[in-house]
Amino acid sequence: MPSAEDTSVHEERPVVRPTHQDEIAEAGSELIGGRSGRWARLGSTALTPVGVVALAALGMFALGMVQKLPCYNWAWFRGAGSQYTHACYSDIPHLYVARGFSEGLVPYFDRLPGDMQYLEYPVLTGVFMQIASWLTPGGSIQHREQMYWMVNAGMLMICAVIIAVCVARTHRRRPWDGLLVSLAPAFALTATINWDLLAVALTAAAMLMWSRGRTLAFGILIGLATAAKLYPVFLLGPVFVLCWRAGKWRQFGLATLGAAVSWLVANLPVMIYAPEGWKKFYMFSEERGIDFGSFWLIITQRTGQPIEVATVNTVSTLVTVLLCAAVGALTLMAPRRPRFAQLVFLVVAAFILVNKVYSPQYVLWLIPLAALARPRWRDFLIWQACEVMYFLGIWMYLAYTTSGDKHQGLPTEGYQLAIALHLLGTLYLCAVVVRDILMPERDVVRRDGSDDPSGGVLDGARDVFVLGRAARPPHHAVAAVEGPQAEWDTAHGPVAD
Repeated sequence: MPSAEDTSVHEERPVVRPTHQDEIAEAGSELIGGRSGRWARLGSTALTPVGVVALAALGMFALGMVQKLPCYNWAWFRGAGSQYTHACYSDIPHLYVARGFSEGLVPYFDRLPGDMQYLEYPVLTGVFMQIASWLTPGGSIQHREQMYWMVNAGMLMICAVIIAVCVARTHRRRPWDGLLVSLAPAFALTATINWDLLAVALTAAAMLMWSRGRTLAFGILIGLATAAKLYPVFLLGPVFVLCWRAGKWRQFGLATLGAAVSWLVANLPVMIYAPEGWKKFYMFSEERGIDFGSFWLIITQRTGQPIEVATVNTVSTLVTVLLCAAVGALTLMAPRRPRFAQLVFLVVAAFILVNKVYSPQYVLWLIPLAALARPRWRDFLIWQACEVMYFLGIWMYLAYTTSGDKHQGLPTEGYQLAIALHLLGTLYLCAVVVRDILMPERDVVRRDGSDDPSGGVLDGARDVFVLGRAARPPHHAVAAVEGPQAEWDTAHGPVAD
C-alpha cells in the first residue's frame, strides 16, 4: 500500500520523480548517488519529500545569512561602500533607526523626523517590523541594529520554510518541485534584504488553500497578503478569468469577499486611528520616482532626459492593464484551460516588468510561482542565473557611484546591461509559460494526464465559456501520454475521466 506522501487523495498514483523526467535533476542527483530506483518508496521513512524540501530551505536560508556576515560584523556601520562591494546590503538594520524603531516610535501613529514622515510599508509588514523590534534586546545602537536584523532573519526563515512547504504540497504528486524554491540561489541571496517574505508566505499558503478547494481560506489569505504587500491582489485576476471559463462564479465571489473582508479587518484600525500614517504607503507608491532595476531607468540614463512621475504612473498602469487583458484573452482562447499557477506567474511578472522599480528582492515574489508554473530545472536555472547576475550588478553599480574618484565597481553602462539581463530572463520564463499554455503537451505538469493540480475547484471542470479556437481544440491540446487521459467535449472543453 503506498504511503500518504506517495499518492494523491484522489488516486493511488506515485509521486512524480523529477530525476526520471528532467535531465538537469537527473544529473544533479549524481551528487547523492543518482536517481531513485523503481523499488524506492518515498515517504517510507521519517524524511518525506516535504521534509527534504523544508530542510533544504533551512540550509539555503542559513547560507544566505552567512553571505551577509561581512555586513553584519562591520560593513553596515562603516560607510556605504563596503556593504555594496561585499554585496550584503539589507534595508532591515538601516530602517531600524531611520523609521524610529530604535526610539520606540509606533509605526503609522508616531510622526518620524526627516522627509519620510511615516512608515512607508503596508500595515501587516509594519506589524511584522514592530514585533521584531519588541523582540530585539538592548545594548549599544550597533548591537541593537545587529540583533534587529537577526530577529527579523529568524522570523523570515520561518516564512521561507512555509513557502517551500506550501509549494511542495500544492501539486500533490509533485512535492519535489518545492526544491526549486528551496535551492534557488536568488532566494537565499535576497531573503533578508527586506520584509517581502511575509507576503510571499501568505500568498503561497493561499495558493495551497486554492489547490485544496478551500476557496474562502484562499480569499482570506490573499487579503492578508495584500495587507503586507500590494502584488497578491493580482491573484484575483486569474481566479476571475478561470472561473469565467469554467462557470465557477460562486467560488470567485467567495474568494473575493474573503479577500476584501480580511484586508479591511487588517487595515481598519490603522485607517481609523492613524489615517495619515496609513495613507503613506499608497502616497509613497504613487509619488516614488523611477528607481533601480526597471527599464524606465535605462531609458532615462540613455537619453539623459527625466520622465515625469505622473507620466510613468499612467503609462505603467495602462500597460499593466493591457498585459493583464492579454493574459485574460489567452485564458479564454487557449486550446485547454490554463493552469492557475501559470496565469498567476504571468500576471505578477507583467506587473513587475512594467513597474518603475524592480528591486532585487522582487524576485522572491516570482520564485514560488515559477516553481509551480514551469517546474523545469533548465528554464528555472537560466532565469536564476540572470537574477544572480543582476543581484551582483546592482551592488557593484552602487559601489561605483559611492566610490568617488576611485570608480571602483560597475559603471552605468554595465549596470544597464545587468538590468536588461534580468528583464530578459523574466521575459524568457514568461515566453516558455505562454508556449505551454498554447501547446499543453509541452507542459511538464500535465504529462501524467493531470489537468490543474493547483486549480482546486477548477481541476477537471468543464468549460462553459470559451473564445475562438478554444471551442475547437487541436489534437495536441489533449492531455499527455502518460497516466489517465482527459477526454474532450467539443462544446465545453476537457472532461476528466
